[in-house]
Amino acid sequence: MMRTRMPTTDGRSTGVADSSRRGFLKRAIGATAGAGAVLGSGMLAALNSQAKEAGKATNTKPIPIGAGVPLTGWAAADGIEFKRALEMSCGEINALGGILGRPLEPHFEDTKEQGADNIIPAMQRLIDRYGVHAIVNGYNTGAVTAEYDTIADAGIIYIHHNTDIVHHSTVGKNPKKYFGIFMGDPAEYWYGEGLLAFLNGLVKSGQWKRPNNKIAVVTGSQNYSVVIANAIKAKAKSYEWDLSLFETVVVPISEWGPTLAKIRQAPPAVIAVTHWVPQDLAQFMLQFTPNPTNSLVYMQYGPSLAAFREIGGKATNGVLYSTVIASLRDKIGEDFNQRYKKKFGPSASPLVAAQVYDSAHYYALAAAIAGGTGGPGEFDQNRKVADRLRAMIYRGVMGTTHFFVPEQAAIPYPDATNDPSLGMPHQYLQIQDYKKEPELIAPPPYQTASFKLPPWIKA
Repeated sequence: MMRTRMPTTDGRSTGVADSSRRGFLKRAIGATAGAGAVLGSGMLAALNSQAKEAGKATNTKPIPIGAGVPLTGWAAADGIEFKRALEMSCGEINALGGILGRPLEPHFEDTKEQGADNIIPAMQRLIDRYGVHAIVNGYNTGAVTAEYDTIADAGIIYIHHNTDIVHHSTVGKNPKKYFGIFMGDPAEYWYGEGLLAFLNGLVKSGQWKRPNNKIAVVTGSQNYSVVIANAIKAKAKSYEWDLSLFETVVVPISEWGPTLAKIRQAPPAVIAVTHWVPQDLAQFMLQFTPNPTNSLVYMQYGPSLAAFREIGGKATNGVLYSTVIASLRDKIGEDFNQRYKKKFGPSASPLVAAQVYDSAHYYALAAAIAGGTGGPGEFDQNRKVADRLRAMIYRGVMGTTHFFVPEQAAIPYPDATNDPSLGMPHQYLQIQDYKKEPELIAPPPYQTASFKLPPWIKA
């Protein structure tokens, strides 16, 4: 067995077992009525059927499942998708028999502008008002794991997608206390080092000839953006890159002139913008493309949202971005994408919804294997569910979910494992036509298109 290592916030390293198998495990996956082609749906249906035949599915009282999501405020567009995803997944799970005969009943609390002062009370209300057995979330920002104690005191399962490296040290240092807390996607740290590896891969494969070895990094002030930028800065030399600029901008920002002037003074091969608000990033492109440098432009998260293309229009063609929390373009992912848009309309965003959708499904499967869920205070039963989650290798619409232990955060592929059957794919996408969905260009074997040189670059 190989071992991979990664830093944590306090400078320690954590290990994760990695398989030496190179081949991708192709799984025969059949669609289950009402649940799409998701690995695990057939197993859940079988467990429910066995429980019913054995007379163990007599309790049909609904299981309350919660989500603290931003239904108002600056992140409401994403929060609405999180809510839709949990409602959809609960409906599909219930069509399969629920969890050992008990249907799921979703409940929601608004985390508004997020931050600890909104997130912690929302989580507490879910526990006190509804007695939720689990909280399955998209992201919330600003609490920096402060809500973990509320969850740990109740002893329930919490699956979130905050994409925060602090999760590693918080849970890793005290796995007994935080046994039920899982981060369903890899930490933002991996975006930084992963980008450097991706860029070198473009060069090595002959898809791009870099004009120099300089990279300009522009970050916002939020912790998410700063961690990614610092990871690029820390690892640049080891990947044979030099920083030509490292600048922190005050956000929100619409005037990029001063930053662009600095970039144009020493044109880099790559501009990496780790600030992530889509309207701000669209303004960058609108101000960059009239007088561009011969640089690839990589941006964080924002280009995955339709607002980026709607505001930036043709100026966004050629932009690169990456994500670890989006549905794939394979049969499983596309089936989900189509069903989601059919249910919620053509403007709905399955790429955002996928994180909650997958997490609800693998939580239900883990709970069924463990013999059922546990409510607040039922620590022993929820420890059994957590044990199943830690051991799980789940193939869903985002690829494979498998957790670091003891940190209980999703393992990324190819950043921390070279086996795609054991890690969540760090997807690289490119906007090649702003009127269409971005193209998935890496990693193998998931890519469905090839990298194209941006239109502003003169070959």
